[in-house]
Amino acid sequence: MATRGRIGIVLLQLGTPDAPTPGALRRYLREFLSDRRVIDLPRVLWTPILYGRVLRTRPQASARLYEKVWTADGSPLAVTTNRQAAAVTEGLLRTHGTVDVRVVMRYGRPSAREAIDTFEAAGVDRVLAVPLYPQYAGATTGSSLQQLYEELGRRRVVLPVRVLPPYYDDPGYIGALADVTRESLVANGSDFDRYLLSFHGLPRRYVEAGDPYADQCARTGERLAAALDLPRERVMVTFQSRFGREAWLEPFTDRTLLECGRRGERVAVICPGFVADCLETLEEIGMAGRAAFLEAGGAVFHLVPCLNAHPSWTAVLTRLIERELGGWEAPKAAAPARISEAVRTASR
Repeated sequence: MATRGRIGIVLLQLGTPDAPTPGALRRYLREFLSDRRVIDLPRVLWTPILYGRVLRTRPQASARLYEKVWTADGSPLAVTTNRQAAAVTEGLLRTHGTVDVRVVMRYGRPSAREAIDTFEAAGVDRVLAVPLYPQYAGATTGSSLQQLYEELGRRRVVLPVRVLPPYYDDPGYIGALADVTRESLVANGSDFDRYLLSFHGLPRRYVEAGDPYADQCARTGERLAAALDLPRERVMVTFQSRFGREAWLEPFTDRTLLECGRRGERVAVICPGFVADCLETLEEIGMAGRAAFLEAGGAVFHLVPCLNAHPSWTAVLTRLIERELGGWEAPKAAAPARISEAVRTASR
């Protein structure tokens, strides 16, 4: 093992179904909603609900939503994450010669098991985990890391692991958000009455139990508003994508959009917690949210794209990775960086 010297880098993302079909959504939702970090109700209560009602009705409805955003290359989240991985690999080639970059989806594919199998075959002896969640939540970062640790723990040789900490207020991340937002707002050519910074929601009791997510979202919002020099009274942090009956973080994005619409406002929506556009940004905000806002009387609606594979973001992500590789550097003259076929194809 000591003579191998390869570094494996895993970009941890939430996941996506394989296709916009009820069957694919049923498999995806079964895995997603069976995660105890997502739904922490006692299994004796949740399992009958999951299999008796949710998985009988929700796959069909979700498939129709995914059909609206699906591309010729596949799921927007998967396509964009692969492009991010390709850009990171290209950036690391200038300073490292022994890195193997892989995308790992918490739900669906490519899985942690596939990545670790590939690492073992390639001679990787150290792993850097890079959560693509800027703000920490137990249901996202925590769940992805737990799955990775469990997969590594099944192996005879348990590889050393480093983890990129949450970067919710990192100057580079904030700067990339500001770059993408500024470009989008300038191109749109309109001043706005309200800037909504919409983050994925979380049950309130998760925060009360110690999850730092809400505080980190607030900090991101403060830093981004300052970087963009936005009037504080026009900026709101909101939360989207809630489900179930329990209390979630507020204010809610959908209700706030309706209120803004009834006042006839011009609104720009930014989604800082999502580093790649996906169903929650493209359909929930860009389609359903837009329609509800305009129907309520809103004047102008503009959705700022996520960081995606914007050069500012991929350069920052590469720098964050290089920072965490300190002391793990390998000579550039070693074997070239490896990139998965899926990532290579996506970058063409």
